Amino acid sequence: MSESNVGLEEIESRLNQLVENWAELKVMATNRGQKLEESLIYQQFSASVEEEESWIQEKHHLLSSENYGDTLASVQGLLKKHDAFETDLQVHEDRCGEIKDRGDRLIEEGNHNAGNIQGRCESLLEKMTGLKHTANLRKSRLGDNFAFLQFMWKTDVVESWIADKETQVRSEEYGRDLSSVQTLLTKQETFDAGLQAFDKEGIQTITALKDQLVNAQHEQTPAIQEKYNAVIERWNKLLGDSEARKEKLHLLQHQYREIEDLYLTFAKKASAFNSWFENAEEDLTDPVRCNSVEEIKSLREAHDRFKASLSAAQTDFKQLATLDKQIKSYNVGPNPYTWFTMEALDDTWRNLQKIIKERDQELAKEQTRQEENDVLRKQFAQAANTFHGWLAETRASMMEGTGTLEDQLEATKYKATEVRSQKGQLKKIEELGALLEQRLILDNRYTEHSTVGLAQQWDQLDQLGMRMQHNLEQQIQARNQSGVSEDALREFSMMFKHFDKDKSGKLDHQEFKSCLRALGYDLPMVEEGQTDPEFQAILDSVDPNMDGQVSLQEYMAFMISRETENVQSIGEIEQAFKALTSGERPYITATELYANLTREQSDYCIARMKPYKDPKGHSVVDAYDYVLFTQDYFSV
Repeated sequence: MSESNVGLEEIESRLNQLVENWAELKVMATNRGQKLEESLIYQQFSASVEEEESWIQEKHHLLSSENYGDTLASVQGLLKKHDAFETDLQVHEDRCGEIKDRGDRLIEEGNHNAGNIQGRCESLLEKMTGLKHTANLRKSRLGDNFAFLQFMWKTDVVESWIADKETQVRSEEYGRDLSSVQTLLTKQETFDAGLQAFDKEGIQTITALKDQLVNAQHEQTPAIQEKYNAVIERWNKLLGDSEARKEKLHLLQHQYREIEDLYLTFAKKASAFNSWFENAEEDLTDPVRCNSVEEIKSLREAHDRFKASLSAAQTDFKQLATLDKQIKSYNVGPNPYTWFTMEALDDTWRNLQKIIKERDQELAKEQTRQEENDVLRKQFAQAANTFHGWLAETRASMMEGTGTLEDQLEATKYKATEVRSQKGQLKKIEELGALLEQRLILDNRYTEHSTVGLAQQWDQLDQLGMRMQHNLEQQIQARNQSGVSEDALREFSMMFKHFDKDKSGKLDHQEFKSCLRALGYDLPMVEEGQTDPEFQAILDSVDPNMDGQVSLQEYMAFMISRETENVQSIGEIEQAFKALTSGERPYITATELYANLTREQSDYCIARMKPYKDPKGHSVVDAYDYVLFTQDYFSV
């Protein structure tokens, strides 16, 4: 027991020392790791600082350049580069601010390099401030150089303009007569006006630029002042030379005017007389083409007034003869202000008398022609107005059918036969219209109708008759086969005619919607611009090609289909195709398919329908056999 305690205290002391040493080692390791991490952060911070300092040093070197441009274009280029640099400078200034904030945080966090961080931040901001100062100084110098070069360029432009005008004002040309002197005076007035305008546009501009540069104590002030003084001295001399030339021209004008007054008087009167003659000759020789009796009468009245006014012209002619005699009494040369001579004016007067007689004959001939044309207009108008009235009356009669369906069918067939019988009357009207065109009669105040319009209306009426026959036959067939009552069919037809206000045989979509409501369809009221899905579905069925119109045939087919919508058979499908044809043919054309079905439906049918052949085996152009198509695809 006593042996086991030997050295126990020493052991415990060694163990305690070991624990203390281990704890101390751990603290030292932690401290070293922290300092290493802080050193890493410091090195990263230093790299950022060095990068910005390098950029600042590079830009400082560029900004120290003494190249400020020697032309306006080069200075403008340098200014644009400097603007781009200032944008870049702002970015780097923000980066320096971020680096400063980052350094402050490191110092606050107690980084062991706090002293170096503080110094690096202050140095970086100092260099950035120096760079901004250098940049502002360079921009100021670039602006001063630009203003100086702009002033020199504008003064060069002014000097160039003055030099060009000096050549004109020093001219020794002062004219040979009154006309040439007056021309030169006019040019001189224009020249003086140009000087006044240039004083505002050029001289005052360079003066303002000079004052601005001098007041700003520009370093090139002596050169600017010297250049400006030279330009102004040259400008004042130009003004003096211009005034001297104008005074000399006025003196020569007064001298020539005393000699030339007589020439001018004759020239003015001769020119006025010749102008009157030219206007009269133009009017008298203008082709006589009128469009009515009133126009030719107006022309003849104007011609009579002209002949009555000849006495005044004859008085002017005698005055010219007197002036010519006075001029010749002075034994001077030809009149420099006119090429007219009294001999030429005398020939002109005799020629005028001849033209007046020819005009009298032409006007009389044209009056006869217009009276004949007016007779033709009345003949055409009477026939056209009568035919149009018959068309309107017949259309109204066809649309207002009464009695049973068979009675209406017979009445429609009778009207259709009557329409075709009037083809001859239409041909007579067309012959009269052709005669009007042959005689170049383009208007007719007695009627508003034309051959083309009447032919179209007749053709529309003929087509309406065929459609109504087909529709009535369809109604009779529907009544006999589908069980739709004649009263229902009559109600459908009467309601369609009620809403067909213009008797065109078609309803627009709004009229069709009103008609359905009147027949008891419960269609909702929608706001303008909104779509009614229920009505749109009906339109897709009734008006698949969306031409905006619903014909009587389409309308009746829809109403009958609604009455018999639960009846489906191959025969009904064939009847539906037959209803789309003109005249209930055993075949249908591509035009009829596209006119009544959607494009997709029409393309589908055409791709699958076989070409139609008549009982003799002959092919019909553009015809498709819908009977075989129906049997092949619907006989399931």
